[in-house]
Amino acid sequence: MTAAADAAPADNYAAFRHSAFLRFWLARFFTTFSAQIVSVAVGWQIYDLTRDPLDLGLVGIIQFIPSLLLVLVTGATADRFGRRLIMGLSGLLEALCALALLVLSWRGLTSPLPVFVVLAVFGTARAFFGPASSALVANLVPPEHFANAVAWNSSAWQTAAIVGPVAGGLLYGLSAEIAYSTATVMMAAAAVLIFSIPKPAQRTSAEKASLASLFAGFGYIWREKIVLGAISLDLFAVLMSGAVALLPVYARDILELGPWGLGLLRAAPGIGALLVAVWLAGHPIRNHAGAIMLFFVGLFGAFTVVFGLSTITWLSIFALAMLGATDMVSVYVRETLIQLWTPDELRGRVNAVNMVFIGASNELGEFRAGTMAAVIGAVPAVVVGGVGAVAVAGLWAVIFPQLRKVRTLSGRE
Repeated sequence: MTAAADAAPADNYAAFRHSAFLRFWLARFFTTFSAQIVSVAVGWQIYDLTRDPLDLGLVGIIQFIPSLLLVLVTGATADRFGRRLIMGLSGLLEALCALALLVLSWRGLTSPLPVFVVLAVFGTARAFFGPASSALVANLVPPEHFANAVAWNSSAWQTAAIVGPVAGGLLYGLSAEIAYSTATVMMAAAAVLIFSIPKPAQRTSAEKASLASLFAGFGYIWREKIVLGAISLDLFAVLMSGAVALLPVYARDILELGPWGLGLLRAAPGIGALLVAVWLAGHPIRNHAGAIMLFFVGLFGAFTVVFGLSTITWLSIFALAMLGATDMVSVYVRETLIQLWTPDELRGRVNAVNMVFIGASNELGEFRAGTMAAVIGAVPAVVVGGVGAVAVAGLWAVIFPQLRKVRTLSGRE
């Protein structure tokens, strides 16, 4: 019977058979799309204002700090209260932040400081949104459709990552105000969609609020070496990379492209990732999942090196597309493992820790890249990071043999 089940064709759209997931998917798309518009607009606006790559690194770390400082609160909140409510309120706060950026641009910017303040609030909203949204997916579909939901959930992010940066570059080319107005409307629409999701079943934590319950997510991750290995692999691999933060430098100074070119570069990783996400939705990984994850993280580092050294536009775009494709495999394996191996009453706290690790890998990775670029130049900063990511993949294969030996993604073996 098991062999017959494995041989049966997968239902590519199984997750969408559940209307709550469809609304969630649309909300995730709108939120990510608008966040990409904001990211491109803020990056170009700040670099145009100061011409200092260090400021691009600050854009990332300022948004990460709230996730780090609030990690014990955001996860516990997601486990004790309605995850849908938390997502909706966080989405509304993000819309207000986009509106604030619109007002600042309309009045005229002479310093990046007001933008950094708004980004700190935006990071706070994301700190609550992330754990709640990641944990909510498991409450919207049955376990047998969860891997399919992960693939499609990632496709929402990646589709927005393709179209959003291009739209952000084009809209910013018209004016910063138009870019931020569009982002504001889309974030508000996402919040409405989230609130329209019927209240799902959720096993809330029955523990009394205490220091031990707040740290339960950390304790669980530390005990489960497979989960620890999967989360920390992403942290250190992407921390060593961080090429995305320097795309404004590549677009303006190395490849000599305009705002539209920056949008194209930002979209390239999403194109590769989306193609892989759609393929994974119909062709789930059934064997050697851990080894596959480690191998593709190594490829991620290799293509980072290719991008860093390239001075040819088409090669740079290809390398970025392959960055997204290889990273998508890692994301798919990691997210499926974390959600299926974690009890529902702990998912919020575990996902809060996961969000901190993801934020550290992205925002701190961008800060590392920006800081290193200010000292040794953009190209060496990207190349060194790519080599480091390859080294991390090899090292983790040795440090976490349990992760390397994981075979299936159907839950505990």
